[in-house]
Amino acid sequence: MNKEQQLEELAQTIKHCQNCPLYQKATQAVPGEGNPEAEIMLTGEAPGFFEDKEGRPFVGQAGKLLDKLLDSINLPRKEVFICNMLRHRPPENRDPLPQEIEACRPFLDKQIEIIDPRIIVTLGRYSLNKFLPGEFISKVHGQARFVDFAGKKRIIIPMYHPAAALRNGIIMEELKKDFQKIVQF
Repeated sequence: MNKEQQLEELAQTIKHCQNCPLYQKATQAVPGEGNPEAEIMLTGEAPGFFEDKEGRPFVGQAGKLLDKLLDSINLPRKEVFICNMLRHRPPENRDPLPQEIEACRPFLDKQIEIIDPRIIVTLGRYSLNKFLPGEFISKVHGQARFVDFAGKKRIIIPMYHPAAALRNGIIMEELKKDFQKIVQF
């Protein structure tokens, strides 16, 4: 089975997931999307309102900003893989709970195993803490780190979540600068 088929099979599993109660109030699961051969994977925290409606990651205002940031480094969205820590929307877009992150962990781990990205860009503190536990986004954003994950050394580039940049002009400028660093790798 090739990578595309493996990801589609995993997406079907995610769409029927009942590992935590979030599926009960969600419109649909958001498995993730993108290039099965992507060298860069971007991981956010959880689907929001628009993602829940469309079943696709980063399609609301934060997604539009993410698309602009990718365009700014000449990296089309279709060339990367984009997903979230959680696969169903938390009520009222609240923060993910530890047990929800744990319930979805095998899905992200399997996607990383299948895609085998060289670089994982973490968008926000929840995905940051998956790879760099105990770190603070305000201290490490834009600083590439090498991490052993799934039996391989990977480059992790922590960044602010685009939604935070939409609310804060200083974070917006930091995020724009940090995205330019992806090109170096």
